[in-house]
Amino acid sequence: MSKIISFGKSDVGLKRSNNEDTFVVRPDLGFAAVADGMGGPASGEVASRIFADTVLEIFKNNSGRSEMELPELLRNVFQLSNERIISTADDDPRHKGMGCTAEVLAFYSEGYVAGHVGDSRTYLLREGRLRQITKDHSIVQDQLDQGLIKPDEARNHALKHVILRAVGVRDDLAVDIIRGKTRPGDIFLLCSDGLTDMLKDPVIQEALLLPLDLEQKADRLIGLAKAAGGNDNITVALCEVTAS
Repeated sequence: MSKIISFGKSDVGLKRSNNEDTFVVRPDLGFAAVADGMGGPASGEVASRIFADTVLEIFKNNSGRSEMELPELLRNVFQLSNERIISTADDDPRHKGMGCTAEVLAFYSEGYVAGHVGDSRTYLLREGRLRQITKDHSIVQDQLDQGLIKPDEARNHALKHVILRAVGVRDDLAVDIIRGKTRPGDIFLLCSDGLTDMLKDPVIQEALLLPLDLEQKADRLIGLAKAAGGNDNITVALCEVTAS
């Protein structure tokens, strides 16, 4: 059985006055989560915090999870968060239109299950190679999939931030569930688009391959994103699989 070590960090960046991102890393409970709020000052923070509080609540109350149970548990996290964000917005007009993109990564004895909505991302670094295991729910990603634009065009596309799915926006929420096996040495990265808008995947891969601990790797990634402009809040959560 593998052991998980984790570290998370969030930075407001260089252009924003408030941080609408929220993260939770709980290796003792076998999960990590990142949520990127939207809806303007205060509201985005409210939505991402509701998501983080909900995932923590559900995982605290569901220990000893199996591979078969985790997908449904993650769907429950997203569905309950969705209901709570919508209800909060309905009760308080100041929060109208708020929501969040979100990533949750949960581990069991031999593998992982990830839940994903929006354009935050989850990556896996394995044997020196970084791979994005989620797919953005965005207009630009759809255009990429259809071959209408090229990857280089996507980075600066006018519709880059138009997303097709978010938590707390509509009653029916489709959640991507991704499953896989873990190996000792695997490093998972959950991040908001404040990181990936600033850094291309090869730069992220290079930073993760440095001989640093997880805290130093997180600092390195955030520092690079800020050096590249720091246009948004930047949040990273790192989980490393080690041998027992």
